[in-house]
Amino acid sequence: MSLLSIGRSGLLAAQVGLSTTGNNITNANTAGYNRQVAIQGDTGTQYQGFGYVGTGTEIAAVRRYYDNFLATSLRNAESNQASLNTYSQQIGQIDNLLADPTAGLSPALQSFFAGVQDATASPSSSAARQSLLSNAESLAARFQGMSARLTEMSAGVNSTITSSVNEINAYANKIAEVNNTIAGLTSSTAAPNDLLDKRDQMLTELSKLVKINVTEGDNNMLNVQFGSGQPLVVGNQPFQLTTSTSATDVSRVTIGYQSPNGNFSELPDTVFTGGQLGGILQFRGDALDKAQNALGQIAAGLATAFNAQHVLGQDQNGDLGTNFFNPIQAYVGYSTRNSPSSTVTVSAVVTDASALTSSDYSVDYDGASATFNVTRKSDGKVTQINPFPQTEPQVIDGVAYTIDPGANGPQDKDNFLVRPTYTAANSLTVAIKDNAKIALAAPVTTAAPTSNAGNGKISAGTVDQNYLTPGNALTAPATLTFNKTDNTLSGFPAGKEVTVTVNGTATVYPADTPVPYTDGASISVGGVNFTISGTPADQDKFTVGPNTSGVGDSRNGAMLAALQTKNVLNDGNATFQTTYAQMVNVVGTKAREAQIGGTAADAAVKQATNAQQAVSGVNLDEEAANLLRYQQAYQASGKVMQVASQLFDTLLSLGR
Repeated sequence: MSLLSIGRSGLLAAQVGLSTTGNNITNANTAGYNRQVAIQGDTGTQYQGFGYVGTGTEIAAVRRYYDNFLATSLRNAESNQASLNTYSQQIGQIDNLLADPTAGLSPALQSFFAGVQDATASPSSSAARQSLLSNAESLAARFQGMSARLTEMSAGVNSTITSSVNEINAYANKIAEVNNTIAGLTSSTAAPNDLLDKRDQMLTELSKLVKINVTEGDNNMLNVQFGSGQPLVVGNQPFQLTTSTSATDVSRVTIGYQSPNGNFSELPDTVFTGGQLGGILQFRGDALDKAQNALGQIAAGLATAFNAQHVLGQDQNGDLGTNFFNPIQAYVGYSTRNSPSSTVTVSAVVTDASALTSSDYSVDYDGASATFNVTRKSDGKVTQINPFPQTEPQVIDGVAYTIDPGANGPQDKDNFLVRPTYTAANSLTVAIKDNAKIALAAPVTTAAPTSNAGNGKISAGTVDQNYLTPGNALTAPATLTFNKTDNTLSGFPAGKEVTVTVNGTATVYPADTPVPYTDGASISVGGVNFTISGTPADQDKFTVGPNTSGVGDSRNGAMLAALQTKNVLNDGNATFQTTYAQMVNVVGTKAREAQIGGTAADAAVKQATNAQQAVSGVNLDEEAANLLRYQQAYQASGKVMQVASQLFDTLLSLGR
């Protein structure tokens, strides 16, 4: 091969090197760009008798510096970072809402019970009673306001989910399109580096929305999955996600695949991990729903416990108390997938504050066994509705379930979502508007006449839920007489059994029979409870009767005030305040954990970026040196061609 051709090949190789280096320099700050290098090789040799002589050089390929392991590590790190940042930003809002010393729930609870105590101290004061009602309205408004703020966050979550899914679909379409183009331009010796970089950058942006798994496909194409292998891109075919309202909760957005025939196949939230979408779904399930339910548990527990005690009191009109707060109706969502022919209806009312949980429940009908099952979602515990059809509501975890089969009855696989506490805070309202209806007095009164010869004493009477049973309320005083001869008490209200409890052991005596007297024993009859102690004399009498002049009485008010420090919630292990404090503590801990996790994720991204850039990034100093090297090679190759030209001219001159 001539010297001129050798110089020409070197000139062309140096030109490609200069172009590649210049491209690296100009794209040093281009996102997703991977450094490229011209791979140069010789063109072989020719035998000249005395040996082999080189024939020049050629560019074998322009290769980009890319490490799949480092790129995958960086994508995963950025996906985790986006998830933690999203979660931290969202839960920080709940933390600020709950922990606010002025706008939080604690001040409102304290003001409400302070109003109860003031009214108890002055039961005949209309001003104190009205103040109690005002404090109750303020407490209900505080619950409603906090619930409304959480509902706003839920709406924001729905919006973020929808926009994230739209972005994911857009990236899936673009990646599939680029996959197809790359496959058409790829040869056995060359690949379109610019498109490979473009595709990798789209994968990076996609991973910030949801954690993905990338695998190699045919003809230099890539396949993209998420979750446990759900496809997003397979070759040049994108799979579209879509959002829909939950089948049992219209306020909740869910994600799934939309089939060609229009059917929606819902995916569980747990398959979406990492990225903005994973972080927002984790926030909804791990923090937002639990905060809404926990707040509702306090509201429902307060309303139920306060009502249960209030109805055992007597108002200023001499009537038994009514509900102070309106009863809490649980949210019941009817699945849109239920059979159109089903006529069953489900209702649920909170009845027991201590047994109430913050969990949601699924009510399902099994057509094969003709049974309804109630599943507690927090732990999967199943309780069967028995009997069905019902004769009365069945109480499960403090909630009374009423299932009415209707005209056609239930159909197989009918499903209902019951959320006992989710909307409780928002629906808490004060039922009483007239302060005279506040039942601060006890409905019964007891007395021991001064004419008694002995030193027997009777305690102030109280009533329990049995007093509300029709026929048990006292309409006239009952006079109990002590008979020293047989040591018994007689004269109890007619037709009612008497229960005597001594050292925790209860003994039931038939109605209308004398009852043995035991010093200090607790006596219960028709829901009226009292204690007689001391040594009564023969024929000493004790009266138990309706409270006919209870305007200044506040015995029931004291019991209402005692609810502030009574362990009412969580199976009788927590007060309203401690439950709220625990709720604030849990949210605060999660918020702090997210902040710490975010800091660690930032460090991981920085480390992964450095490792990836060490291989694929453009070093301007190195490229400047390469620029000088290729410039010198270009100049030298040009000199070779110049020499070759001069030699050729010399040869031509010899022939003249």
